Amino acid sequence: MVAGDGFKIRYSAAMSSMSEFAVQHVAGRNLAATTEFPRDLWRAIGQAGLFRIGLAAEFGGDGGGYGDIAAAERALVAAGGSLGFGMSWTGHQMTARFFIDQFANTRQKQMLLPGLASGALTVAVAISEPNAGAHPKLLKTTARRDGDDYVIDGEKLYVTNGPIADWYVVLAITAIAEGRKRYSALLVPRAAPGLEIVAMAPMKALRPSPHCGLKLIACRVSAANLLGTADTAYETMALPFRDVEDAVGTAGLAGALRYAARLLATGATPSDEASAAFGELAGLLDVLDKASDACVAEMEIDNAALLVGFRALAAQIAAKLKGLRYTVVADERFDVVMADIDMSLGIARQPRQIKQSRLGADFIADK
Repeated sequence: MVAGDGFKIRYSAAMSSMSEFAVQHVAGRNLAATTEFPRDLWRAIGQAGLFRIGLAAEFGGDGGGYGDIAAAERALVAAGGSLGFGMSWTGHQMTARFFIDQFANTRQKQMLLPGLASGALTVAVAISEPNAGAHPKLLKTTARRDGDDYVIDGEKLYVTNGPIADWYVVLAITAIAEGRKRYSALLVPRAAPGLEIVAMAPMKALRPSPHCGLKLIACRVSAANLLGTADTAYETMALPFRDVEDAVGTAGLAGALRYAARLLATGATPSDEASAAFGELAGLLDVLDKASDACVAEMEIDNAALLVGFRALAAQIAAKLKGLRYTVVADERFDVVMADIDMSLGIARQPRQIKQSRLGADFIADK
């Protein structure tokens, strides 16, 4: 990712526009208390032109990239205080940018990207399954070719933005080669015959980000809805997308920690001790922002160490905030955002621990 002058201008504009939107439309709403997704807010963010961020200019976007998406997410959460809503916005942007902008053919881009950039359409990605997570050896959903169609059978779980999505990117087994499952990605419209949206209980944190399951029973879609190259979707899409999610997602976490720190600072009584504590926090938060920028900027190389370091620093800042909680006056908004932060730090903990262990083993071996 090259950070030239054009990138800096878009980056700054994305942060400014999103911060202004968050102050006007998000900060005053208790989104954590609702079990219904705020569709009016979703429409408003589209009307403000903020779904254009990070998408191709040719199809209605602002011509930016993942850095712009990350900057906007951090601003949205830091000013609005809702990590859950920020995750939903970012999930939409990342799915549109990664799957559609990168892998769709011209016809598919023309069909979807203008609506995704305006907010008229929402797209969600469906990879995880019950009792399988996203592990390729355990996934069971299949798609078989039947003439000019694919017929999909299986179940998906924890589909972020699934309840409000118009289109789903569904990962399914389309071949077995040398005993190994081969996957393809298919664009499935909400109205596809055989597709059922399965409600899930709202999560205890990260509200109002909506999730659902999908049941696909002889779900038929046109073969023209194949996204990218058949039988290669796991290695070319699912695995790289996990890295994109990890890197861009650091921005929302950084924004939430900054929001929580500001809530505590508002209730702090001026003193030398308080000034020292919050001065340290201010410095750590600035380092965290720069680490988040670096995680996104270096996605195209091995940034495992950066991601591990970022998460470790974020956890340390969260612990400091919890310690300060008992020395200052803070309202329930602080406890809500800290619950969101804790859940965010815990998502995909096992894969991250595996990555951390590998990094540590390499570090020990490199004497």
